[in-house]
Amino acid sequence: MTSSASSTLHLNPPYRADHIGSLLRPKALHQKRQDLQEGKCSKEDLKEAEDESVKHVLKLQREVGIKNVTDGEMRRGFFWDGIFEKMDGMTYMPRRPITDSKWYNPEIKLLTSMGVDHEETVFCTGKIKRTKPFYVDDFKYAKALVPPEDVKFIKVTMVSPIWMHRRHGSDKTYDLSVYSNDEEYFDDIGKAFREEVKDLYDLGCRHIQIDDPNFCFLCSEEVIGDMQTAGVDNEAVLDTYIRAVNRVTQDRPANLTMSLHMCRGNLNIGRNFTEGGYGRIAAKAFNLIDVDAFYLEYDSEGAGDFQPLKHFPLGKVAVLGLVTTKSAKLESPEVLKARVHEAAKVMSEGNPNRTMEMALNQLCLSPQCGFASVWAGNALSEEDEIKKLKLVIDTAKDIWPDA
Repeated sequence: MTSSASSTLHLNPPYRADHIGSLLRPKALHQKRQDLQEGKCSKEDLKEAEDESVKHVLKLQREVGIKNVTDGEMRRGFFWDGIFEKMDGMTYMPRRPITDSKWYNPEIKLLTSMGVDHEETVFCTGKIKRTKPFYVDDFKYAKALVPPEDVKFIKVTMVSPIWMHRRHGSDKTYDLSVYSNDEEYFDDIGKAFREEVKDLYDLGCRHIQIDDPNFCFLCSEEVIGDMQTAGVDNEAVLDTYIRAVNRVTQDRPANLTMSLHMCRGNLNIGRNFTEGGYGRIAAKAFNLIDVDAFYLEYDSEGAGDFQPLKHFPLGKVAVLGLVTTKSAKLESPEVLKARVHEAAKVMSEGNPNRTMEMALNQLCLSPQCGFASVWAGNALSEEDEIKKLKLVIDTAKDIWPDA
């Protein structure tokens, strides 16, 4: 197995026009999830609705023209479901005190301001091992619904290995008698993720996307200030998190695309958790994180300008999230095209220099985030969702005729 960091597989269609992964839950599944919240059904009761919903969203994507399809995360209540709670060594905590989470994390601030005093999470009480799969069964189901030649176009989205650590920090993520430092913890987390990646690859998966809000939080001046107040070294945290992701992606097959979605949070009330451009982390993140593509959010002024792309290396792809999933208003195709060319110009003038043609060849287009990072979804209808996806596809075809 060899790294695919220099592979050009991801430059080929269908990746010019893509979407982040999660899609709006159909009404039947939405109602079942609501019933689960109210104690009117069990998790097992969801399966039939989930199965039908996966069929529905696969058909929707194919009809719209999206080739790089996902299962829409129909089986997840939240985008981070499916990994940490399945690992040996993790203890499920349905009512962990909110004070066990780091107060400087934006979502913890929000929950605390709302009077929430506990949360559903996990705590590492033993050595981490993957003794059962995370998303393998989900992939098998989706695989059975597409023609064999299209299996390679099913993208699997998975939560970042960093998720629990960012929430709870080095002192309350794991029992200090089990792991004495972050490196030991992330080494075992990384091994578990790699085992999942291998099983998915062996089944035919050729694109795995890691969803990660953590890096964008390190772009926020407010978060950085709060971390410094708490005595936390944000640059050391950045280095730790880069290493954590690289432990997952290391030694992957050359024809497996692995990407990283840098997310600012995707609440269903039309706002982000944080603001701040990528400038604080760009030089390190773009060059040191061993992935083939970065999905970057650029749908608002709070996301900053394209100047950080001056640090973007050759041999990787930047997927520009210029189309928002937070409102139904459609962006102007002409404005989208102009912004893509603006990004290419900035990238072409960076280090290393490259031609505009080369820079454009390193860019793709997508919505800035998923349409439903949590099951409740964003304030859009399925019709709105379809219009947004069509906008991405049509605009990408204008920019890259081979899209």
